[in-house]
Amino acid sequence: MEKIQPCPHCGGDIVAYVNPTPTVDVVILVPDGTSSGYSGDGVVLIERLNEPLGWALPGGFVDEGETCEQAAVREMKEETGLDVVLTGLLGVYSDPARDPRQHTMSVVYTGFTRDISTLMAGDDAGKAEVFPLEQWPQLAFDHATILADFMTLHRRMNTG
Repeated sequence: MEKIQPCPHCGGDIVAYVNPTPTVDVVILVPDGTSSGYSGDGVVLIERLNEPLGWALPGGFVDEGETCEQAAVREMKEETGLDVVLTGLLGVYSDPARDPRQHTMSVVYTGFTRDISTLMAGDDAGKAEVFPLEQWPQLAFDHATILADFMTLHRRMNTG
């Protein structure tokens, strides 16, 4: 979308483009039997330290010069301490109201870690925990929708 603003120096037109900001999130599946403190599969969530507050999937903004996949792996390490292997693309979420700070579009991946013991909160995460499937707390952004989509995929993959 094009937005025209006057130049503060000469008064001429400055053309700026207003576009959604790219972000990434990852649904990190923790399989049953991994030292997560309960039985059954789980998902890693972080409790945000910054506005908007609440529990969320780990993720963040794509930096200039990196791919979405690189950003996803980097953000997982920064926010959860986990080295994550991406397993697929869950979807792209772009509702203009999904983030109250600005219009973002998130490329959401599925993934796993080989070593859940390194899970720890980092970067802008106050806590990082594994929650049993469908037993997650109140979620920020549109992450309840994303996890509902993930559960549909997870059920399909596990019913043959």
